[in-house]
Amino acid sequence: MHLEVGNRKAEEKVNIIVLHGPNMNLIGVRASSIGENVTLDKINTALRREARQKKVTLKILQTDDMSKAMTFIKRKRNWADGCLISPGAWARAGFDLLDTIQLCQIPTVEVHFSSDYDPSNFAASSIISDSCLSTETGPPMEAYIKVLDLLTAHIENN
Repeated sequence: MHLEVGNRKAEEKVNIIVLHGPNMNLIGVRASSIGENVTLDKINTALRREARQKKVTLKILQTDDMSKAMTFIKRKRNWADGCLISPGAWARAGFDLLDTIQLCQIPTVEVHFSSDYDPSNFAASSIISDSCLSTETGPPMEAYIKVLDLLTAHIENN
């Protein structure tokens, strides 16, 4: 007997790609300047912990190179049930990345950070948002977990 969750069988694994955009490897520098202790490694650890509890498999990439980001999405498009992206500066000028997201048709959620972490306020002018299921803004750890939860729920119910 198979237990159904939405249109998915409960024993089916959910596969999600996580794409950290430019300078996310340096989030610890910004965090320490505001008295916080957030690093990309800690974010990834929290995402993996949450994913394990939800029986979700993650493939994670951080890159400053948009062509590598696009290749990652294209190569994983048949594997991935969803995409979690933190586009950073690509949110304003990443038309190539936007085109890839639209062409691959992977359900995507976008995460941005509160003003302490994102003084440029990339979320306000994101060209990617309209192609996403949801765009969330907040402190990094909370924002990432929230969009992972939203994306997982969407996948399990569709």
